[in-house]
Amino acid sequence: MDWPAYSPDLNPIEHVWDALGRRIATRLHNPENTQQLNQMLIEEWALLPQEMLHQLDLSMRRRCEATIAVKGGHIPY
Repeated sequence: MDWPAYSPDLNPIEHVWDALGRRIATRLHNPENTQQLNQMLIEEWALLPQEMLHQLDLSMRRRCEATIAVKGGHIPY
């Protein structure tokens, strides 16, 4: 299968980072430094719904098939 080396469609961690970023953005206080950001990320990682991660894993077959169908082009979701 040919696809771009850094395709966000085939990189599940990009979706996890997006979810973590959204959760950090909804907090009442923004991190003031990298130490606070690191702590917030650790806290939010522990709170990520396991079902979300499971569904992301299950979606990989569909993502691969869709990427093949468009010959490696980006698939906006």
